[in-house]
Amino acid sequence: MSGRDRVPEWARRGRGHWRYRGQERPPFARAPGPGEESVWDYPRPPRIEPDAREVEVRVALDGTDLEVAKTTASVRVLETASPPTFYVPPEAVDASLLVRASGRSACEWKGVASYFDLVASGQRIERIAWSYESPFPEFEPIRGWLAFYPHLARCTVGGVRVEPQRSAFYGGWVTPEIVGPMKGEPGSEGW
Repeated sequence: MSGRDRVPEWARRGRGHWRYRGQERPPFARAPGPGEESVWDYPRPPRIEPDAREVEVRVALDGTDLEVAKTTASVRVLETASPPTFYVPPEAVDASLLVRASGRSACEWKGVASYFDLVASGQRIERIAWSYESPFPEFEPIRGWLAFYPHLARCTVGGVRVEPQRSAFYGGWVTPEIVGPMKGEPGSEGW
């Protein structure tokens, strides 16, 4: 079976609905300055890129600061119009804090995502993370890796606090070098 055969028709149709694909910036996009990256220069289909900066995911519950994940071996998924989504390898995550959550979502590029809640100190943070456990062939390198929502956890990259993407659905990590505008902001529905 070829990789294309593993991609269902709904995903193939969804892949064709994008106006911008990283080949040119739209007129409303901000040009990046020195040391900056424009989300409009990222490709579609998305690209996986290793990142050696230290990535940390922490939560504060009942006065306890918990380390959920820490690694210098993360990857960023770069997709036109979106800030990078950081994925960490499963061995970098304290799996004792996570339980499978209900619900799933689908990405036309990566496949079907499963969600995880964080449970500690008698508290629960719902759908703090997600993972592609059976991704489409192009995204096999992130099979089982986890991504965390920075609006639900304190995420840092290279010691710098991450800002969440402006939509609670998207999990992009906005760091100081990233410029947009970005998907999830008002008016971005048609991108």
